[in-house]
Amino acid sequence: MIEPPSRGLEGYAGNVSPTDAYAAIVADPEAVLVDCRTRAEWHYVGMPDLSDLERTVLFIEWEDYPAGTVDPEFVDRLIEAGVLRHVPVYFLCRSGVRSRSAAIAATEAAFDAAYNVSGGFEGPIGPDGTRDVSGWKVAELPWRHT
Repeated sequence: MIEPPSRGLEGYAGNVSPTDAYAAIVADPEAVLVDCRTRAEWHYVGMPDLSDLERTVLFIEWEDYPAGTVDPEFVDRLIEAGVLRHVPVYFLCRSGVRSRSAAIAATEAAFDAAYNVSGGFEGPIGPDGTRDVSGWKVAELPWRHT
């Protein structure tokens, strides 16, 4: 279930599971999915795919690879990509840490509904050392390799 906006507590609209984010994107043709992982992750791990919905995912790095520094122009890149401040924006990274920071930055830049996709694309590392406990891929949501 999608948590209601709670900017005062979280600094952004809230956390949503990958399944809830996908359902919200399906339900709202204006909603945007932003994958804020690195180019290396997109190419080596895979990427979410909204082509069945005739929609595209925006790929905008939160951090530069390999330096790992936050892109100071991240919000500008969102705006340049055509993301409007009044539409719901769902940020996705590997496990939900960088996407949380991206959602906070978007909220601070006056985006009305910036959500963190908790669990991310791959999710956290499980007991066996693999990322197979949660996330977009584990939920079997649409994704592809490059």
